[in-house]
Amino acid sequence: MTNRGMVAAGAALVGGVPVAAWGLMGQQNHAGLPASELDYAFQPWDIGDGVAAVAGGLALVLAVAGAVVLVRGTLRGAMDRRWWGVLGPLVVLGLLAGVGWRILTAGGIGANIGAGLLIIFGTPVAAGLLLWALAWAFWLVTQRHGHDSGGNLGGIASRGV
Repeated sequence: MTNRGMVAAGAALVGGVPVAAWGLMGQQNHAGLPASELDYAFQPWDIGDGVAAVAGGLALVLAVAGAVVLVRGTLRGAMDRRWWGVLGPLVVLGLLAGVGWRILTAGGIGANIGAGLLIIFGTPVAAGLLLWALAWAFWLVTQRHGHDSGGNLGGIASRGV
């Protein structure tokens, strides 16, 4: 498989997970009251539950297909195993984003405690996952293959540093 194919499979996995989580989870409103009488931390998108479920199902198929291609590529040596250190945190971040959006837009009576907890605790976790993935990707891109000697920063700094 070409590098473009691996990148496309990674994009399918990372992009499909949040849509699948959001679509398949469904709107989390308080039962027994019409949506017009509920309080929202953030107003949900005006998308029907059926459309969201179909989008979530299609995104799940796309994410699974991307994961299968990446796992096969890793086992065949077409993809460096170290890239899972980037993909893993991005998949968890996508899952957190999809589920988190449903929590933030859940209709309830009074305050949405889940939204507050998600903002307080989820934001640092999401930032940490994103920073980890970016730092790991930067390290992988700048590292020269076959040169494990000290002092080489992949062409970023001179050998004297």
